This record gives sequence, structure tokens and C-alpha cells, in this order.
Amino acid sequence: MAKRTNEEWIKLLSDEPDEVALMELRDLLDRGLRYTLSSRLNTNLDAIVEDFVQESLLKIINKIDTFRGESQFTTWAQKIAVRVALTELRRRRWRDTSLDELTTSRDGESFFEPKIMSDPNPSPEDRSTRSGMIALVQNLIVEELTERQRRAMTLVMLQGMPLEVAAEELGTNRNALYKLIHDARVRLKKKLGEKGMTPEDVLSVFE
Repeated sequence: MAKRTNEEWIKLLSDEPDEVALMELRDLLDRGLRYTLSSRLNTNLDAIVEDFVQESLLKIINKIDTFRGESQFTTWAQKIAVRVALTELRRRRWRDTSLDELTTSRDGESFFEPKIMSDPNPSPEDRSTRSGMIALVQNLIVEELTERQRRAMTLVMLQGMPLEVAAEELGTNRNALYKLIHDARVRLKKKLGEKGMTPEDVLSVFE
């Protein structure tokens, strides 16, 4: 892998991500997660690491403007990947039903209620708060995203479809799909910000 400065990484991964740099970062995260998780899990890492790497890449690209250069970019990126993996592993411990069974519907659109992140026995107050948050996010998805963005978010972020499969489903390529989802997340984040909220505020309701 080519040795790059922090500035070079930022330039190559901002706006339209460079394919070579993206694949190099992907390989770096893959190796790092396999090393970190091998001592924690007694399972086939191939089955889960790819999902964690995909989610980590999306998060890194989405948060790249927050990188302050206080460490190597690759170190910062690897820390995000480990955080993503450990958070998802905690969430999976709570999963007791398939995602397909957690759908709700609004104007013909299907969405998934993030019950895998929530207390299985919430109080009436918590249940009401979560219902309101779900309705808010669903409304934003319907009203603010294009049909193609909604489809991409549903396939990859909600149904967990591998990027290669989702790209084929949408008739596009992997990098274009990254950009599509990135733009959708930026749009949702902006709209949440206009309402005085952050994505972390949304997730905290379900923890």
C-alpha cells in the first residue's frame, strides 16, 4: 500500500472518493478488524468482517471533515472501524427476531424499526419516545431522499445487503453506491440538524 500523508488521504477520499485509495483503506480496515476480533470471537470472521468494513467506510467518509490531524489518518480510521464492529456486536446480542419481521409501512414504503438496538421491555414513556423518533426518521426518509437514495439505504443500511449485491440490484457499481448512500446520509444529517438533533440523539433513544 502506498504511504500517504494525512492531507493526501483526505483529498483522495473527499467528494468523489478515489477508487484505489478506497480499496487500500478497505484492505487496511479488513486486516485490522480481523486482528482485533480474532481474540474476541470464536466464529468465521469472513461472515461478519465484510459487513463491518462496509459500514466503517461509509462512516469514515461521512465523518472525514471531522478529522483534526491529531493522529495518523489510518489510525483514526481504524479506531472508527473497531468502534463500529464492537457496537454492532453488542446490538446483535439483542437480536431475537429477523429484520423482515420488524417492518412498518407508510404510504407503501417499508422501513425497519430498529428494535435490535432497544431494551426488549421498555417503559411506556420510552416506547412513546421511540415511536416518535421512528416516525420522524421515516418521514425524513420519505420526504427528503430521492427514490434511488431510499432504495440504496433500505438495501444496504437496513437489510444489510452486501454492497456488491446491492449495486447489481440498482444497476450501478460499488463506488457509485457509496456516493449515493453518503449523499443520503448527509441529507438526513442536515435535516436532523435543522431540528436541533444529531444522529447520535436518534440512536441514543434505542440503547
